[in-house]
Amino acid sequence: MNQSILFTEMKVWDEQRQSVGFTAQQGGALIECWISKAGLEALSQRPVLDGPQALQRFEECRFDIEDLAEEQIEDEAYNEAGEIEVMISLA
Repeated sequence: MNQSILFTEMKVWDEQRQSVGFTAQQGGALIECWISKAGLEALSQRPVLDGPQALQRFEECRFDIEDLAEEQIEDEAYNEAGEIEVMISLA
């Protein structure tokens, strides 16, 4: 694990994006990260019915989500907005 990437405790449900947002820090820079409702459902193998449940699923899978986000940060796999969108591989 790369100790230069730290994750804050902050998390927020974005209804419009249907995603949970969370923040990473690398070298003093804040990096916005997102995982979609579908990603949470795939990772937890349980449905997500609303925002509070999405935040609960996020907490249940937090370490796995942070590991996936860390890999994407290290690979510099940012979207056009400079954010990380955590991708779940179903393979």
